[in-house]
Amino acid sequence: MTAPATDHTTVSPVASAIDAAAVDRRGALIGYLPVGFPDLQTSIDAAIALAQNGVDVLELGVPYSDPVMDGAVIQAATMTALAEGFRLRDVFTAISAIRAAVDVPVLVMTYWNPVLQYGVERFASDLAAAGGAGLITPDITPDAAADWLDASERHGLDRVFLAAPTSSDERLSLVTERSRGFVYTVSTMGITGARQDLDAAAKTLVGRLRTAGAQHACVGIGISTAEQVRSVLEYADGAIVGSVFVKALADGGVPAITEVARSLSAGTAR
Repeated sequence: MTAPATDHTTVSPVASAIDAAAVDRRGALIGYLPVGFPDLQTSIDAAIALAQNGVDVLELGVPYSDPVMDGAVIQAATMTALAEGFRLRDVFTAISAIRAAVDVPVLVMTYWNPVLQYGVERFASDLAAAGGAGLITPDITPDAAADWLDASERHGLDRVFLAAPTSSDERLSLVTERSRGFVYTVSTMGITGARQDLDAAAKTLVGRLRTAGAQHACVGIGISTAEQVRSVLEYADGAIVGSVFVKALADGGVPAITEVARSLSAGTAR
């Protein structure tokens, strides 16, 4: 089965939000939170607070029992959400509530197994019905995602695949061709003493993605300050922030995450 290439005639709400952020600011701020942490309603309130305080695109994480690609802060939060009784349908409940309150596109970041268990077509249909923009899929590659590519075309959903510094040029071309919304550019940032080299690696990868034809490349993993947001937006279209938001929510609830969002969004100003 041959997977379709990206249909560039479909208007991506995520790409549109990133483009809008580039008009009068340096670029977009993308904020991640797990659904159901510390409970479902608070996770909804926290996501709304991000959208009201400078975050251009929301990324809602699906709690998963084997979060091998997540850092310690996010792992702890997802374990709490699961212990609180998280169910996959809570994702659609959360998206509907968030979209009723704020006009910010909402992506879902999920490991692939929960989508398979739910049913790819059913998940895509329910995601679109809830007002979701699409999926970020960290553990499935575009050449292994034919069912999702087909379903996303039918329901007009964005699909965000990951690119890493170790990716070959051929792989980057495939990721660029089949992503819609943006390409999630994996970097390792914020480590004391190694900052300059890591920034250089991320910048190099974004450059390679541009060569491959990527229109929107956003950099994530380890960004935690307004200065880091500003630095990333010198070469990327968006800065993705996760752990620092989750930690703020864990430590100080919605008021704390509101303050952190305001602080980080200052890094997007020209």
